[in-house]
Amino acid sequence: MGKHARKKILITGGAGFIGSHLCDKLVSEGNEVLCVDNFFSGGKDNVRHLLDNPFFELMRHDVTFPLYVEVDEIYNLACPASPIHYQFDPVQTTKTSVHGAINMLGLAKRVKAKILQASTSEVYGDPEVHPQKEEYWGRVNPIGSRACYDEGKRCAETLFFDYYRQHNLKIKVARIFNTYGPRMHPNDGRVVSNFIMQSLKGVPITIYGDGKQTRSFCYVDDLVEGLVRLMNSPDEVTGPINLGNNGEFTMLELAEKVVELTHSKSEIIFKPLPEDDPKKRQPDLSLAGSILDWKPTVQLQDGLAKTIAYFSDFT
Repeated sequence: MGKHARKKILITGGAGFIGSHLCDKLVSEGNEVLCVDNFFSGGKDNVRHLLDNPFFELMRHDVTFPLYVEVDEIYNLACPASPIHYQFDPVQTTKTSVHGAINMLGLAKRVKAKILQASTSEVYGDPEVHPQKEEYWGRVNPIGSRACYDEGKRCAETLFFDYYRQHNLKIKVARIFNTYGPRMHPNDGRVVSNFIMQSLKGVPITIYGDGKQTRSFCYVDDLVEGLVRLMNSPDEVTGPINLGNNGEFTMLELAEKVVELTHSKSEIIFKPLPEDDPKKRQPDLSLAGSILDWKPTVQLQDGLAKTIAYFSDFT
């Protein structure tokens, strides 16, 4: 890529699980990447291998405060995404989603940058529609313990579309479904990391509910490819667009697969389901396929094997 073609790209939450993989991809494509993170749930270790790269910069900053930098594109990924992290300080979680969106949209408006919002399948809540299409408005409890995240992300989407309509801003909104892979936080309380860590330690695997609730798991490399394609799509493509994997698995099937791949002797035990935990989660990926020519390619078995290899260093 020539000197003049090198894009300056800001990634908020860039030292997080998904953000760090996005940093890798965008740096490898010849861009100049500014990674901003307050290290609440992200970590320097996730981007340590990039620190010597002259086209990568790491800045400690909290997006609830304004930021003044010159960039061409902004990926707004800053927000804790696992229930353990986002329920630890729910007020701060809402602030990160809402004030963070306002600050980044303000920056994009000032410097005329394109901006992508990492939204979430949680905007659909506990859905009555299956699989979930982008036009579905969702079924969210606005006063429950998960609302700081669900409603924070819904409000961020509102802000993005209001900036688009009011200020003609170039926006992209991706609704990210369950994603997994190396650099997930080993203690983030999410189902893939929970099951793998419990299996590797040989302790009982905890399933909440009867294990029949379903999730669809997307490997992080697939997801990052989808985010970049969305950012590079024509300006009239705003989203929201679902990104994830439409292979649907029950929690019990996932637990059994992890036990098999780790050769673990862990038994599976059942505990009560947490409040407002969705029973089903599966993306309709038709839009991503037709507009971005994107679909996930990594099979669950292969992605889990890579994730297990990463987690084995923590046990």
